[in-house]
Amino acid sequence: MSAHRPFGPFMSFPLLVVVAALSSLPTIVWPRTVVAQVAIQAAIEHPAIEHRGMISAEKRAELYRQLQRQAEVLQKQSAVVKTVAKLIGPTVVHIEADVTNRQSLQYGSGRHVEEAGSGVIVNLKGKHYVLTNRHVIRGALPEGIKIGMADGRRIHPTKVWEDAETDVAVMAITAPDLVAAPLGNSDRMEIGDFVLAVGSPFGLSHSVTYGIISAKGRRDLALGGAGVRFQDFIQTDAAINPGNSGGPLINLRGEVIGINTAIASNSGGNEGIGFAIPINMFGIIVRQLIEHGKVSRAFLGVTLDSKFGPAMAAEVGLPRPIGARITSITPNSPAQAAKLQVNDVILRFEKTPIEDDAHLVNLVSLTEIGKGVSLEVFRNRKTIVVQVEVGDRSKFKPQG
Repeated sequence: MSAHRPFGPFMSFPLLVVVAALSSLPTIVWPRTVVAQVAIQAAIEHPAIEHRGMISAEKRAELYRQLQRQAEVLQKQSAVVKTVAKLIGPTVVHIEADVTNRQSLQYGSGRHVEEAGSGVIVNLKGKHYVLTNRHVIRGALPEGIKIGMADGRRIHPTKVWEDAETDVAVMAITAPDLVAAPLGNSDRMEIGDFVLAVGSPFGLSHSVTYGIISAKGRRDLALGGAGVRFQDFIQTDAAINPGNSGGPLINLRGEVIGINTAIASNSGGNEGIGFAIPINMFGIIVRQLIEHGKVSRAFLGVTLDSKFGPAMAAEVGLPRPIGARITSITPNSPAQAAKLQVNDVILRFEKTPIEDDAHLVNLVSLTEIGKGVSLEVFRNRKTIVVQVEVGDRSKFKPQG
């Protein structure tokens, strides 16, 4: 007989002996109540049931312990938002003005409504002012404007300035213990940066919403026929509704980087797209209004091609439509003095790359009158640099 055991040690015993041994084991009979409890527990902990919260007490306790550890991470992050909200809250005001036919600025076909408006207190050269939108207070006298502060006080502005072409307004105020918001640098903000919008949507003062910057450089928006000519909006998904107009857009450092101005909506309410005037642009207008009582805009003296596209870009020798193409020159203008030519494409204004014609118009209009600027120009398939001293728009009849 061979000693080889191909099937393991059990094969050394007769099969009948193994069967007999197994059959001699006692039979275990589980009580019905135990079987039922095991079945119920298995059913409760089944994944299809757990998602509805039907889990054991022990597992719930363990999940709560896990949640405490996980929540600590998010709480540290949300603490930044809470701190910003606490700091900026006292600087935001609620504005009610005796204005007939008040309307919010809106991009879309929805109903135009404005319950009230908002503003933010800033300190410029040792004096306090409220920044807001022109459409919030348009046509109202100082005594007809009520400014409600966070501590419940109501005051009237002592003086009001407005600029229709940018929808900028600023009001001088005097009162004890005013808290001013710091101003940030909107040029440093990027798409994806977190921001807070603070204001009075539908009259609900000091409401705070949270989101990101979803786009920059929004121009040529038809804002309810308001005639806002110079546009360079920051776009955000932080909820902005009627009544938010004039309130601040805040970065995570607690600085004002924009003034909430308009919404894109077909319903009249928030649909995830709002627009704010960058604070750098807003500040240039405000300082001119305070110092001179009006805004003086610089002038280059060119007509630009608003339909500059791929075909024309290829014709002049550019790989794609970038910059602003000149179609005509205003006689006796700075552009003529600098010998700019038709079909020149302005690629840079100072160090700023030009995106399109509206971008160049904005940059020129915000430049100090009489300032010498450097233009990078694409001409005859070559890049050259041209020096121009911008003029005063009011002294010319602009062609574009």
